[in-house]
Amino acid sequence: MEKLRIMSVFGTRPEAIKMAPLVKELAGREEIESICCVTAQHREMLDSVLEVFDLKPDWDLDIMTPRQTLSTITSKCLTGMDEAIDTLKPDMILVHGDTSTTFAGALSAFYHQVPVGHVEAGLRTWDKYSPYPEEMNRKLVTAIADLYFCPTENNRENLRREAVTEGVFVTGNTVIDALKTTVRKDYVFAAEELNRLPYDTKKILLVTCHRRENYGQPMEDIMSALAEIARTHEDVELVYPVHLSPVVQECAKKHLADIPNVHLIPPLAADEMHNLMARCYLVLTDSGGLQEEAPALGKPVLVMRRETERPEAVTAGTVKLAGVKYDDIVGMAHELIADPAAYAAMAHAVNPYGDGCACRRIADAILWHFGRGGRPEDFHP
Repeated sequence: MEKLRIMSVFGTRPEAIKMAPLVKELAGREEIESICCVTAQHREMLDSVLEVFDLKPDWDLDIMTPRQTLSTITSKCLTGMDEAIDTLKPDMILVHGDTSTTFAGALSAFYHQVPVGHVEAGLRTWDKYSPYPEEMNRKLVTAIADLYFCPTENNRENLRREAVTEGVFVTGNTVIDALKTTVRKDYVFAAEELNRLPYDTKKILLVTCHRRENYGQPMEDIMSALAEIARTHEDVELVYPVHLSPVVQECAKKHLADIPNVHLIPPLAADEMHNLMARCYLVLTDSGGLQEEAPALGKPVLVMRRETERPEAVTAGTVKLAGVKYDDIVGMAHELIADPAAYAAMAHAVNPYGDGCACRRIADAILWHFGRGGRPEDFHP
């Protein structure tokens, strides 16, 4: 029996972190030929993840251009995928989450009548402009996909609300699988500045902020709040790996560059970020992935967005929605810095996102779909 050719398509740093362990799991299956296709929507940040996980793409579209737009990303992905699919002839294409690469990859697969598996399916805010463009990307992929790999039962319920009930699996999130391979107690950072941080004597606050819907006044308010937190708490060190977006770079430097206990550093490789997260005290972020990663490491998260498509962690108590207003962010951060009981309640909550076996379940589900194995049992926290 010929091997199934399963092609994983991704192009950004967060996608790569979550897809890398799946690409490797598929490669370890005798029945599967695992093919890796990258769009390089984020070139530098993607390459660092590929290096960490020792992944060598079989196809690289290399689409990134300076100040690229959503339209150029999508169109270049679509045209580039034509040749990749015609040459590699996959039996199924896997896309992840909600990026422009995800949407374009799924649409290209549809144009070539290749089945689509959607990893991290079923996340919703029910507001098509927030997060933008991610919410609409994932809804469009839902309309195209044949298999749906939901991190949680809540994600499956979201799909059920849209009358999607066939080919749906609850697998846990693959990022938990990734953390098992990257976090180590004896880890030494490449940047000496991170090795010198006073992890034992001060509270390390890890920050990320980059989302498009926060551009403008929301980002100005977020950065002002971060500056206030740093200035009013001498016992904290704020570490911010600043996204490469010029908009983000300019705003971060404007508000935070001259504060002694703020460290504005370049974006970190996946293993660096995971190990910094494991040693930090608190995470403040508008990222999606960190809302899943940090709870797995016992770190409270304040989400600097108006809503989250990951309500499971809010319900579990590991995440709080701080919003984008100055007073709310400052107040919530102060409580967690100053109140040990409030901190402990979040740090010790149960992580709802996985047990580190998501990739195994996804691989089993793919084989089941093609009639080469039994249906895997769903993940239950």
